[in-house]
Amino acid sequence: MRRRLAILAGLLVLAPAPAAADPPPIVRPIGSEQGTPQQRGSELFAANCATCHGSRGEGVKPGRGALGATGVAGAGPSLLGVGALAPDFYLTTGYMPLGRPGDQPVRARQRFHADEVRALTTYVASLGRGGPAIPPSAVGEGNVARGLESFSQHCAGCHQVVGQGGVVTGAKAPPLQHATPRQVREAVRIGPYVMPRFSTRAISAAELDDLVAYVHDAQAPKDAGGWGINHIGPFPEGIVTWLMGMVVLVASCVLIGSRLRS
Repeated sequence: MRRRLAILAGLLVLAPAPAAADPPPIVRPIGSEQGTPQQRGSELFAANCATCHGSRGEGVKPGRGALGATGVAGAGPSLLGVGALAPDFYLTTGYMPLGRPGDQPVRARQRFHADEVRALTTYVASLGRGGPAIPPSAVGEGNVARGLESFSQHCAGCHQVVGQGGVVTGAKAPPLQHATPRQVREAVRIGPYVMPRFSTRAISAAELDDLVAYVHDAQAPKDAGGWGINHIGPFPEGIVTWLMGMVVLVASCVLIGSRLRS
């Protein structure tokens, strides 16, 4: 009996996690290309976002959402007061719309056109009272060395020190190769999914510039003086060293043995 339970537990551990549902198709209301950005954003929001986030962005509790035009049951947070920063991040990274509430958002092709993203961002920013604006897009004047220190302290535990991503409890920390400077700034302030949100007290504006400079530098490392080994940190370097050492050791043993036999 114990053996059967142990086998069952092992199978449960090895069982693959449920795959994320495919994102719903984008609904573009007739005439939504006309009007002011806020009017267009309101129409696009009603057609694609209101099912999960409420008709006025007030949020929908799990289990209480009705199937809307996108066919997704609502269970989304409130967007009141999030400003332009959050919608810009989630839309430009392709994190939204999700295929199923509760799925981890992953980077994908941007689903909305650039002008639609601007319209949706303008509309969401008008909900509630104020909210953070979209941060700068440029890398800025940050210091890469200081950024490495900040990244090692706040980010490397999940994303690895070179930003290649990793696995944490209940989620996967995404790689940062394709993250733009603006998206890095937005993610630090938002804290998407299980990532913690860092206030200006935790990471100041100057420290954030340093962190952005480091992430940008790590996306295209120069590999001066060596082989990058896919840039996933010291572990593969150690493995390669051990493998090379084993080959040298075995070759030495074979050579010594052949000389002794002769």
